[in-house]
Amino acid sequence: MNQPKIIPSGSDLARTLKQEARRLGFDPVGIASAAGSDRLRLRTAALERWLAAGHHGSMAWMEDPRRRQIEKLLPGVRSLVAVGLSYYVRQWPQAGSLKVARYGWGRDYHRVIERRLRQLGHWLEAQVPGTSWRACVDTAPLLDKAWAEEAGLGWIGKHGNLIHRQRGSWLLLGHLLTSLELPADQASESLCGRCSRCIDACPTTAIREPFVVDARRCIAFHTIENRDPSLPAELSENLQGWVAGCDICQEVCPWNGDALQSSEDPDMQPRPWLLNLQGPEALGWSDQEWDERLRASALRRIKPWMWRRNIAAASPMPDLGETLPGP
Repeated sequence: MNQPKIIPSGSDLARTLKQEARRLGFDPVGIASAAGSDRLRLRTAALERWLAAGHHGSMAWMEDPRRRQIEKLLPGVRSLVAVGLSYYVRQWPQAGSLKVARYGWGRDYHRVIERRLRQLGHWLEAQVPGTSWRACVDTAPLLDKAWAEEAGLGWIGKHGNLIHRQRGSWLLLGHLLTSLELPADQASESLCGRCSRCIDACPTTAIREPFVVDARRCIAFHTIENRDPSLPAELSENLQGWVAGCDICQEVCPWNGDALQSSEDPDMQPRPWLLNLQGPEALGWSDQEWDERLRASALRRIKPWMWRRNIAAASPMPDLGETLPGP
């Protein structure tokens, strides 16, 4: 005769759930109540102001109303499990090479995080049969940084990235929404203080004021999302070698100092060519070569013609623009 399954208490389940998440490679891990706090509502209001100001540029998906209504993502949601995956690897591009944002060095984090979150969801469902859940990465219309802050993973810095005391801001975020009511962790408090290094360091003044980033001025936005044949002149003049994303505001953050632990996660290790990207050579790669080099990479969002556009802008050569193929 089958014995009825013993359902663990909320606190026991939360503890073992976090242990399982860490076993899957996530750290930090926290839990938030889907009801949200007053601060979450302030973050939502800030999103509305950011959208009204047009700071999202051409990223129309940021306007998705589900971003402000979490119950639309999972009817009956009661808790969120927020997870972080460090992508900091103690390596640097070779001198004189073009620069690519660290988040794109390894395997496509969307796939990595979603796969692991789904494993966590199936584990949770095995503990409490009948539980509904949904795995979300940053492609889902969710205020992921605000919810991570709510779950105690860290605080949103003045550069708009989440900062953790030990992991800094080199964190990829994911969330597991669930119908279970789990004990929530305490939300994080901001520790940026009066520091303005990220604001001062941005070469295009994209951080218009603390916590407000105007994508229309951002190197990361233009090198990844901009589909125009050429980059704005004022941006091209300030690329500083960045051709895929930009880490300047994170590199100067005091929470990203030398004490950070380097990730040993196999999925986060860099492709060697990304650390020695030479413009003249890369401009000669065919679309097929770009496709092969970027397999299973988050950087596939940047099409081959965009790579050439960005590289040409970051390392201009005589008459190069006239020979570059368009989109």
